[in-house]
Amino acid sequence: MNTLLSRFLHYLTFHTRSDATNPACPSSEGQRLFARALRDEMTQMGLSQVTLDEHQPDAPAIGLIAHMDTADYEAECVVPQIVENYQGGDICLGKGDEVLAIRQYRFLKNYLGQDLITTDGTTLLGADDKAGIAEILTAVEYLQAHPEIPRGDVWVGFTPDEEIGRGADRFPLERFPAKWAYTVDGGELGELECENFNAASATVRITGNNVHPGTAKGSMINSQTLAARFHAAMPAEQTPECTQGYEGFFHLARMEGTVEETTLHYLIRDFDDDCFAARKAQLKERVASLQLDAPRARITLEIADNYRNMRSQIAPHPHIVELAKAAMEAADVVPKIKPIRGGTDGARLSFMGLPCPNLFTGGHNFHGKHEFIPLQSMEKAVATLVALVRLTSAWRAE
Repeated sequence: MNTLLSRFLHYLTFHTRSDATNPACPSSEGQRLFARALRDEMTQMGLSQVTLDEHQPDAPAIGLIAHMDTADYEAECVVPQIVENYQGGDICLGKGDEVLAIRQYRFLKNYLGQDLITTDGTTLLGADDKAGIAEILTAVEYLQAHPEIPRGDVWVGFTPDEEIGRGADRFPLERFPAKWAYTVDGGELGELECENFNAASATVRITGNNVHPGTAKGSMINSQTLAARFHAAMPAEQTPECTQGYEGFFHLARMEGTVEETTLHYLIRDFDDDCFAARKAQLKERVASLQLDAPRARITLEIADNYRNMRSQIAPHPHIVELAKAAMEAADVVPKIKPIRGGTDGARLSFMGLPCPNLFTGGHNFHGKHEFIPLQSMEKAVATLVALVRLTSAWRAE
């Protein structure tokens, strides 16, 4: 079996969904088990301190980074299926009536004749970001087998808990002496991302008063009713399903409650710093307004910043982006420079002093049952990483 494919399929057997309720890092035992397996694999590959043996003294050291955890969707017992030589049309996902429908995902037509790795319709796939890990290690393995390819030191890092915004919190930069790095955590073939959302999470907590509904007049305060009123007053056109490109949004990610207490968990996203600040201020104003309208309820708001737009940290180092573009072109990949409508560990690492744009893995529809990735896109990612190492070896600061 194709080494890249077999490596990726093996990684999918690890249950690595992160757990936002656990303050530990890694937040799930599956990530620890996966990390140990990766350590053993890299040791068996002959890597020393996660560097490549052939060293070119004057070449800058670079880093390649991917994350081990998967998103907050069913991620255990992943059963991938391989659609060889895709000929078009809908793809049945193995269980029930679930399909990848061409009318819903028109970009499927771009992959005629290719081999698509899909889910069975009951879990996510985990290409975000086990595809990145598989691609990095396959590129490293290729470089190990071809010592004639020029290269400097390459540092490899696999992080936990990226999906819950904690992946870079304890990243050991003191033991990762790369001049810059790349996260391999993007989407479709050719994506090159140098800017991302500013991100915050917000919790609106509404405390009411529960009494028997038969005698409730004048005394019951139904927190769920107030929560529904609050969300209904939010701007309906500023949600993920109504925005694209550089447009920001409010996203009601979760809501839970009873008559007595209801919580609404929002994600706040915007590329522009001023607009991001305005969104947080707007949420505060809406909470204050509801409190005025319902003075007998208790309404609180907690906002926590998660990560910032890495654009300001990447822009002073244009050669990092130019090298990535050149590597893609060397691998016959057309670069698609676009903003990330999300975040990566690279955003956090960039602000920690390690400039870190994001490269494609080749996947589509991350975080859900329709996730898939073309094997040929993964192979192009490997070729891009090999070319990136080779081209970086010749780069010299002016």
